[in-house]
Parts: sequence; structure tokens; C-alpha cells
Amino acid sequence: MNNSFVNNLLQSNAGFAALILRVPVGLTLAAHGSQKLFGWFGGYGLEGTGQWMASIGLEPGYLMALMSGSAEFFGGLALFLGLLTRPAAFVTAFTMLVAIFSVHIGNGLFMSNNGYEYALALFAVTVALTVQGGGRLALDNLIHKAA
Repeated sequence: MNNSFVNNLLQSNAGFAALILRVPVGLTLAAHGSQKLFGWFGGYGLEGTGQWMASIGLEPGYLMALMSGSAEFFGGLALFLGLLTRPAAFVTAFTMLVAIFSVHIGNGLFMSNNGYEYALALFAVTVALTVQGGGRLALDNLIHKAA
């Protein structure tokens, strides 16, 4: 593998600010993904989430639930750990963008109306992490040193 690519993917000068972003957002995304995948925390699991996604036009619903749930759950865990932070953040940012435009945009900004403000906040954080990387105290640093 190209060493320059690995360096760009894993290296980060973000300091501790990335940790402050990664941990709560990673846990939040993982919790939302677990609702979709496993039905944890009051979620509907793959079957129920898939049916709902199909009902709003995201077809095939089961596959869309699997993809979004996996992006949120596994991407969230990766962000929490600082493991492959940039790819995990990119995938979750894309997932939030899809959520904004397929579910929330027609409801306005505010969460009280099922609006897009929360998904927008998660999108902003994940875009920032895509740009800046995992920062200090990320597993990316261990991989980078070994590479």
C-alpha cells in the first residue's frame, strides 16, 4: 500500500479537540445504529426499520436499514475508538446527509418538528473529523506508527 496514502489517512494534528468530538458523537451514532440493527434502546431492528425505510421510498428497505444501521453502529464505534477515523467519519457524514434530505428536510430545522437540526449537527462534526482526523488519543496513531 502507498505509504503516503496511509500517512494522509491516519495522521492528525488535531490535538485533544478531536477526542472531545469523537467520543460523544461516536457513542450517539453507535446507539442509533444499534436501534436499527438490533432493536436495542427501543429501536425496531432491521425488519421494522426496513419496512419504515421502504414506506418513505428508500428501497429496498431492508438493505437501506442494514447499510444505515451499519454505518452508524460500526462507524460510531470506530469514531469512539479513533480507529480509521477519517473513513468512518466520511461514511457517517454521508449517512447523515441522506437522513437530512430523505427524512428531515421537509419538517424544517427544529427537532421538535422532526427537523434536521440534530442530523445537521452530527453531519458537521463528522465532516470536521473527516478533515482533521482522530487527533491525539486515537488508535489511528498506533497504526500510523506501525506503518
